[in-house]
Order: sequence, then structure tokens, then C-alpha cells
Amino acid sequence: MRECYDAVVLAGGRARRLGGADKPMVSVGGVSLLDRAIQACAGAGRTIVVGPRRATVRPVHHVREQPVHAGPLAALAEGVRWVRAPFVVVLAADLPFVRQELVTELLRQTAGSGVEGAVMLETQGRDNPLFAAYRTAAVRQGLRLTLAQHGALTDLPIRLLTNALVLRHVPDVGGVSFDCDTWEAVALARARLKLNAG
Repeated sequence: MRECYDAVVLAGGRARRLGGADKPMVSVGGVSLLDRAIQACAGAGRTIVVGPRRATVRPVHHVREQPVHAGPLAALAEGVRWVRAPFVVVLAADLPFVRQELVTELLRQTAGSGVEGAVMLETQGRDNPLFAAYRTAAVRQGLRLTLAQHGALTDLPIRLLTNALVLRHVPDVGGVSFDCDTWEAVALARARLKLNAG
């Protein structure tokens, strides 16, 4: 799928549950959460990071949503503006167990069917629209319709977009959808990675 997809990594937000820490730069298993997302998209033609400019494991295209901290839907819209490929992988920068093979599977399930995207299911059965692959055209069309309906994308839930798309849900095997929203979650992710490394 190389060069057939671009990646958008959402790395903004205020991380209130982490006390305002720079969550994407939190190290888990010796690698920042942001770099874990970037490494998982190593096959992308280009990787767009929406958020403050930070040092990354490889070159990326940095952009900011307008206004800053306008929420994930506005951030996604800004990132997708720079996508050139027919498919886009969308990842939040708080997924410690995201891997390239998972990205490849999401893309395979999107490209090999009539759906508009493939979204990872969390262990609780809820889908995560920020751990997914989409057809770029479908996302752009959905963003246009959402903008026309609401007048702006600021602070709107991202599910306004994804609930209108035809999606395939990919079951979580092994807790790969786990995210780091709290320091307790960060500690659990570090312990799990350390155990796996041992």
C-alpha cells in the first residue's frame, strides 16, 4: 500500500487528564507516543501531524487546526487538506500499541471492499474513529456536509462525520486499541511493554 495512502496523526489537545502534560511526547517503552504513531505509518506517502511542531523520528508535515484547540474534527479537517493519496490513515497520538501491521490491516479492509473506512474496535466494543483508515474522498465529502450543516467544525464530535460513513469494524485482538489518557494508563502501557520486551 506504499504511496497509496497518507497518514494524519492528531497530536494537539490539552491533555487535561494528564495535568496538561505534552501527551504525544510522553515516552512509553522508550519511544514517544507521537513517534509510535509515526512509525506505524512508515508506509505512508506522507505523514501529516496536526499539532505543535515537535522533534519526530522521521520527517513529517506539521500543520495546526484553526483555531488552535478547536477539537479533533477540526484537526482532522486540517490534516486531510494536505492528503494526496486515495486512502488516509488517521491515528491519535496516544496509542502505545499501534503497529504497522495493524495499519496495513485497516487499509486492506478498506481497500478490499465497498466500505468507506475500517475502524478499530476498542475492547469495550466501541469503535475508535482515531484508529482507522478511510477513503479520502469519503472523508472530504463528509466534512463538507458537516460544515454546511453546522457552519463550523469547532468543538464538534468527530462521530458527526464517521457515523455518516459506511464503515467496517475491526475487532481488537490483544488490547491494541488501549490509549493513554491518564497517568495510570501510561503506567499500565509501560509495564505491559516492559513485560513483552522481557
